[in-house]
Amino acid sequence: MKIALDAMGGDHAPQNPVQGAVQALRDFPDVEIIFVGDETKIRAELAKHSTTDIQSRYSFHHASQVVDMTDSGLDSVRRKKDSSVSRAVDLVKNGEADAVVSAGHTGALVAASTIKLRTLPGIDRAALGVLIPADGGVFLLIDGGANIDPTPQHIVGFAVMGSVYYKAIVGTPDARVGLLNIGTEPSKGTDFCLECYKMLSEAPIQFAGNVEGHGIFKKPVEVVVCDGFTGNIFLKTVEGLAKSMVSWIKDEISKNPIRMLGALLSKGAFQAVKKRTSTDEYGGTPLLGVNGICIKAHGNSSSLALRNAIRAARRAVELQINSRIVEAMKPLHEKLSSRHTSPV
Repeated sequence: MKIALDAMGGDHAPQNPVQGAVQALRDFPDVEIIFVGDETKIRAELAKHSTTDIQSRYSFHHASQVVDMTDSGLDSVRRKKDSSVSRAVDLVKNGEADAVVSAGHTGALVAASTIKLRTLPGIDRAALGVLIPADGGVFLLIDGGANIDPTPQHIVGFAVMGSVYYKAIVGTPDARVGLLNIGTEPSKGTDFCLECYKMLSEAPIQFAGNVEGHGIFKKPVEVVVCDGFTGNIFLKTVEGLAKSMVSWIKDEISKNPIRMLGALLSKGAFQAVKKRTSTDEYGGTPLLGVNGICIKAHGNSSSLALRNAIRAARRAVELQINSRIVEAMKPLHEKLSSRHTSPV
């Protein structure tokens, strides 16, 4: 399968995207990479690696522009038509690639994918599904930031897509869905939350009711659904707290020789927790609902994270995620149509 890699996207481009791609090409013999971006810079970065064994499985698609983090996502698609992220999405649109991977501007990737690829049948809004470590495994948060003002119908669509993705990726027949809210009681929350609760209760999913932020990591459900505004704040708060906790622990340990000795003895445990909570291990976040496989990696992704983002794209193509989503949406779409409402 061919994967279009936005080689100029991210804080450490093209170094990390190229290094991650080289590792992915060695680890996944069925993958071909199309490096999209400034060909001269990409070739210079590739020259730092020994690629004799894999050079038949990568190619280049030159793009003269790069989307800056200060650019508007929608405007960047209109004004920077030759940006690496837009051209990478074009390759998927034209059938020249099976998936796109980018660590660049999230808004640009969402806008380009939505405008160029359109959404799947029965889906009106795409959403970012983020795998997060929890007790006994992982849960999926959707939406992670693609839509700040969805309707309750969109939320139901996110829940269905999240369930499909979780079941396929984790390999489980069940995926309980919880609505992120300020309380577990059905009567809690805004009018928006109340309507979401009602519609989710009637949807073809395993709806388990409301879940609160403090209880999510105990994994009461496998899929947590919310609007992108709430989801993005939640993700950034958790990420910031995790980094601060690591800094605080290091600071406290360094104050006492006995603590330092204890930390040395517990080094294995610390490393295990670090690996379990590292975004590098999950690689990238799928933009679910668009008519193509799109994986968004974190802006400061390491080469390992980019390698794993390519792995995530490969896995989504292999599992035919979009076909599964379309099939799962049919009962809901038919139900809404029979009520003379708009598709989700």
